[in-house]
Amino acid sequence: MKKIVVAVDFSSGSLHALKYAITIANRAKADILMIWVDKTATPESVYSPHVESYRGEVIKRFKEIIATYQPDFSGGVLEYKLRKGKIYREIVVTAKNKGADLIVTGSHGVSGFEEYWIGSNANRIVGNAYCPVITVRNGFDIKDHIANIVFPIDHSNHTLNKVPFTAQIAKLFDAQVHIFVIFTTSLKTMHKRVENYAEKAKKYFDDNHVKYTVEKTQTQNLTKATIDYAKSVDGDLISIMTKKEEYKNSGLLGPCAQQIVNHSPIPVLCVHDTDEEFK
Repeated sequence: MKKIVVAVDFSSGSLHALKYAITIANRAKADILMIWVDKTATPESVYSPHVESYRGEVIKRFKEIIATYQPDFSGGVLEYKLRKGKIYREIVVTAKNKGADLIVTGSHGVSGFEEYWIGSNANRIVGNAYCPVITVRNGFDIKDHIANIVFPIDHSNHTLNKVPFTAQIAKLFDAQVHIFVIFTTSLKTMHKRVENYAEKAKKYFDDNHVKYTVEKTQTQNLTKATIDYAKSVDGDLISIMTKKEEYKNSGLLGPCAQQIVNHSPIPVLCVHDTDEEFK
């Protein structure tokens, strides 16, 4: 992992996400690129469009952030970039152009309102990103390490495509992965399918020297079961797959993934689905 992009709108939520990104960057020795998007064409602007020096104020704020967080940053380079346009698109496109390995963004979920743009754009960033995205709620207690990663497995074809990146994060922190096997039906054939996925995940983690545990449950509410289990193991991260729904180029999350992103008090790692099945 060489570069992490962080969406920054100067809200407490975005700065909280920056702290989480620093935790990962310090372990990976990665650069952090903070991105702020000028949306002065809308009434929710962070800075008044009537103030000619607002971009100067943005630069001043970034310099203050760097001065504040640089002492705790032992990764690569901590820098910023100003963009103009649609918020989620500018963050996603800039991350792609810069070859980012990860995007970190704040998310205040389905409740609460701020004048800033992070919370309302988190799902769009996740749904359109070309690389994995971690969403972080403002109330999460950030530590200097990631000890427990929750890894739900269901019957979907590509539930294991998140294995390699999850293992990468786990190895950075010597974290334990909690494989959470979820059965959503009583059909034995589906149970066998999910069990087979779990065995493949275990083999990958064994081959890459990643510690793990296995827990199984049967439920129709994947979101609640996953979040409740993550709380029970003191999870620092939940790793899920995201997919685009059947609307061309919509960038929408699948319903379960969106619910987890919106409701989880624990950071969520979102890895995009691909056409290739994990081997």
